[in-house]
Amino acid sequence: MQTTTTAPAQTDRGIPTPLEMRRAMGTFASGVTIVSGIDDGEPVGFACQSFASVSLDPPLVLFCADHRGRAWPRIRKSGRFNVSVLGEDQGDICARFGSSRGEKFGGLVWHESVWGTPLFDDGLLRVHCEVADVHVAGDHDVVIGRVLAIDGPDEANRPMIFFRGKFGVDNNEPDAPAPDAWGRGDRWG
Repeated sequence: MQTTTTAPAQTDRGIPTPLEMRRAMGTFASGVTIVSGIDDGEPVGFACQSFASVSLDPPLVLFCADHRGRAWPRIRKSGRFNVSVLGEDQGDICARFGSSRGEKFGGLVWHESVWGTPLFDDGLLRVHCEVADVHVAGDHDVVIGRVLAIDGPDEANRPMIFFRGKFGVDNNEPDAPAPDAWGRGDRWG
């Protein structure tokens, strides 16, 4: 008996536009983090959903950041960062760090860690790192961090999930609109 296979249907749509890419990748649910550091004595940070474990031995993580953004170049210069994994009840922190406007740390209670990175209370997990390697990938940098220490995890709380342009997977509201033309500074990490 001969088995026949057919190739998947090919479309001649070309390379996806940034909006098409964003919509497609939005179907991959991810957690939400805040990547932060201190530069010249000032805390800086941004919301980031591209965070993952890379290696257990040695312990390495990665995140992706727009290298044209305001915070990442300053964090890179300092050489150390911390990643705070947000819980589902931390929408206020996410909104603060996901916006290109306002002072991220203005009025926020935080303290400096022994590794020279800013920490705020709560969250599911905090991963303290130093920059081990940076790879340019289009308009972003893929940052590999060597893990120095971990605080957590808080197993009593649920994670903040970003899915199809909104928070949570059970949310039946329409998808959130994309920021106008993905203006500079409106991009998440």
